[in-house]
Amino acid sequence: MQHETQVKLARQALHLLDTKTNCLADTVVHNPVANYIDPDRLRREQALLFRGHPLVIGASCQLREPGDYVTDDFSGVPVLAVRGRDGAVRAFLNVCRHRGAKVAKGCGRIKRNFVCPYHAWSYDTDGRLVGIPDRASFDDLDPAEHGLVELPAVEKYGLVWVQGTPNGAFDIDDKLAGMGAEIGAFDLASYHHYETRVIRRKMNWKIAMDTFLEPYHFGVLHTDTVAPIFFPNVYLFEPFGANLREAFLRRTIVELRDQPEAEWDFVAHTAIIYILFPNTALVIQADHVEIWRIYPANDKVDECVMYLDFYVPEPAVSDSAQGHWQRNLDLLLRVVETEDFPTGETIQFGFASGAQDHVTYGRNEPSLAHFETAVSQALAAD
Repeated sequence: MQHETQVKLARQALHLLDTKTNCLADTVVHNPVANYIDPDRLRREQALLFRGHPLVIGASCQLREPGDYVTDDFSGVPVLAVRGRDGAVRAFLNVCRHRGAKVAKGCGRIKRNFVCPYHAWSYDTDGRLVGIPDRASFDDLDPAEHGLVELPAVEKYGLVWVQGTPNGAFDIDDKLAGMGAEIGAFDLASYHHYETRVIRRKMNWKIAMDTFLEPYHFGVLHTDTVAPIFFPNVYLFEPFGANLREAFLRRTIVELRDQPEAEWDFVAHTAIIYILFPNTALVIQADHVEIWRIYPANDKVDECVMYLDFYVPEPAVSDSAQGHWQRNLDLLLRVVETEDFPTGETIQFGFASGAQDHVTYGRNEPSLAHFETAVSQALAAD
């Protein structure tokens, strides 16, 4: 984050603390419970948001070298992204053009080509069909017309976006609505991938997203974990189109009052969260970066699946470094797995009871209202 922006945000944060105020929405917002339990709405979300919108598939550092690749099935189509021999990142449907098997699984680095595990048809990093065993049995097949089906992909600001529908294109700067340069200043491409966890829970994907959208619950749900570190029920919020930026304030931020502005490090005293619409939370911590990618699971309104990608500033090669980052990751997972997500599952269970027809977002929860409104507006605009 540019230092000028850090100073501006730090001034705003200290003002809120000094005046005992908060970043407030204009009005209280009501959101229908049906938005979390209606199967028809979920089908529209899957089609319009998860297949028709560019989604973050990971950070550039996961595709550091030619041949590095990642896969992703949770958008509803099998996606393969790979850095080519020319250095460019491309994405394809992870579907062999012979019989439809996946040509890659998980993530890693290929030495030369992707080889289908079914009949060993092979494809290079440009998606071209370059090998067919028993080629004579397919004498009328044109390899140029049977390469992997390419998907629109963009690498920028240290992140890789892929859209799950072929034959399209997107302008990621238009989608980010002014947020791109700010994200780019964190130099995410220089980080190193430490670990990815896949988390499945019995709640709507938007309830999982809501976890990241307000600190109002810190002082109640996280009494012994997060609340001693962060100020509860006070934060900064700024929208960028359908996206948004939040800053949760560490209690140490008051130390900035004793430092000249030229030395202010806002990032060190906050957790900064960028919601990259529709399903990604990019979390900038003082010493590491998290990317949470959240999807509906199994076409069910009450199930979701999440990728947590954990990135560190230097490779964790020593035992002490690995132990340090493992403790950090374990603490993070303990908070969300024992406090946030179990609560979200009770919310989903309660929605099915018919106890209420809407949920209420207070003026002190502007980012929550912004995100849920943006989802509704995106569906209505189709």
